[in-house]
Amino acid sequence: MEDFMEPHHHSERKKVRNENERHDLMNRLKRIEGQVRGLQRMLDEDAYCPDILTQASAVHSALNSFCRVLLANHIRTCVSEDIRAGREETVDELMDTLQKLMK
Repeated sequence: MEDFMEPHHHSERKKVRNENERHDLMNRLKRIEGQVRGLQRMLDEDAYCPDILTQASAVHSALNSFCRVLLANHIRTCVSEDIRAGREETVDELMDTLQKLMK
């Protein structure tokens, strides 16, 4: 998880999301946030290590699912639109993003 904490170059580009996409992604993040709070509570309550690890695994799976949905949306919209517009550098950007996700 530390890889996500290193400083990243943030693009100046923006993505206008439709309301359904925004709502789905936000709900996923709120559930993940709740799961992380559950982990904190378990630690505060001296829960048994395997129980905490099981919950942490669920958080990890939920975050991976969030990333898969976001990536699929990105490919369907931003990447395909850029390629159609002749902006081939988007493929390199996608490959860089995939490499970071697959660490």
